[in-house]
Order: sequence, then structure tokens, then C-alpha cells
Amino acid sequence: MKLDGKVAVVTGGAMGNGLGIVKVFLKYGADVIIIDYSDKLQATLQELKSPKVLGYSGDIRDKNMMVAITNDIIAKKGKIDILVNNAGIAKLQPFIEMSDGLRDSHFDINIKGTWNITQAIVPHMIKNNYGRIVNLSSVTGPMVADTGEVAYATTKAAILGFTKGLAMELVKNNITVNAIMPGYIMTPMVEGIAKDSNSSNPKSVVDGIAAGIPMGRLGTIEELGELAAFLASEEATYITGQGIVIDGGSTLPETKSVGV
Repeated sequence: MKLDGKVAVVTGGAMGNGLGIVKVFLKYGADVIIIDYSDKLQATLQELKSPKVLGYSGDIRDKNMMVAITNDIIAKKGKIDILVNNAGIAKLQPFIEMSDGLRDSHFDINIKGTWNITQAIVPHMIKNNYGRIVNLSSVTGPMVADTGEVAYATTKAAILGFTKGLAMELVKNNITVNAIMPGYIMTPMVEGIAKDSNSSNPKSVVDGIAAGIPMGRLGTIEELGELAAFLASEEATYITGQGIVIDGGSTLPETKSVGV
């Protein structure tokens, strides 16, 4: 119960990596607040059926809404110990074909949205002289990239820079800030990328991805959740400003032939 007594906010927690994080946090005793724009939020709350979970339908692009939600959480729970910035989008499109609108959607959600909710919560962490912030970056952008990922890669590289800069500002307040850099985790986002790449046979795309990973499979949302729980716990008190890769070894091979 290493998160017992802690209050955690997870954005985008209704599905995918966010849901994996929520489930693991609950396993370790945390009270968890989900902020999600998805219409799947209520179904997720019904699935979890836990008195330790609250859900807010909210758009992280709206700074005033994030401040209002944060204030309501503080009124109900008294504090926020942990923030996981998980909400994000990934839409594949070649750079020269990408509209300004689609570009801005990536920037507004992945970067500005993360900024908004963090800026709303951090003053409360500073007041309590305690906090754990975990940002979802990616290996895409800071380390690797494929065709069609320019917008997504740009935002995820920015999140790593955001993590490092914020870690330096908050270290004196007993607040750590770290980033998780996933490779391929089996999520609805990956399923969407597979459909975008091959709408007639998306499974072949997923199988192809798995074949290029040394472990021979995609990661699970629970495995990612365990890493988030570690970074949010007292086990990681001396870690800040870091990007932790969880990718099954996918960024290791020097050639395309796994194991050569």
C-alpha cells in the first residue's frame, strides 16, 4: 500500500495508459481523481466501482475549467499529492499535408493542456511542501520517430523539456517531476494508429510492431501503471527531472533484425 493516504489526479484516465495507471494506483491504496474529456468516463467509473475514485468531465485545454476542478478536488479531499499528466492525442499525417487545425490540436492538448492542469495544481503542492508529478512523454520525439509523426513527436519532445525545467523549479519544494517514455503499449491510441496505417487489416500492423520489439510483444497498461506508481511513491524520492523509458527494448537494436 505504498500510495495509501495519497490523493492522485490522472488526466485521460478513462482508458488506455491512464486507466492502467488508475488501476495500479488504486491497488496501492491511493484515492484517484480522473479528469477526462472522453464519453467513456462514466463507463469507466462504473467498471471500477470504487469509493476511492472520483471523475470529472473536463477539457484540459480550458485553463479556467482546470482551476475550477482543482479547487473542487481540494475542497473535497483537502490536498493533491500526485499529478499524472497522461491525456494526449496522436494522429498520423505527413508533415506537408497536415492542417494547422490538426497541428494545433496536438499542441493544445499534449503541451498546453499539460501546462494548464499542472499550473492549476502546483500551487497547492507548494503550499503542502510535497508533490509527485509524472508526465507522459514518449520514445517518439526524444529518441525515435516514424513517418507521419511530426506533430506528435514535437509535442512529446516538448514534454520532456517541460519535465526537466519544472523539476528544477520545484525541487526546493519537495516536489519531484519525472517523465515516462513509453514505446508501444497496447492502447486504443495504438489501435487507432494501426487503423490509420492499414484500415483493412490493423492487426497486421500490430503484429509487425511486435515483431520489431526484442521482447516480441507490446507492453500492457498495467506495466506502465507500475512504473507510474513507483515514480509517485516514496521509493523514488531521489529521482527528479528524468525520462524513464519503458519499451520492451524497442529502441535497443542497431539493425532492423531483432536479436542479431
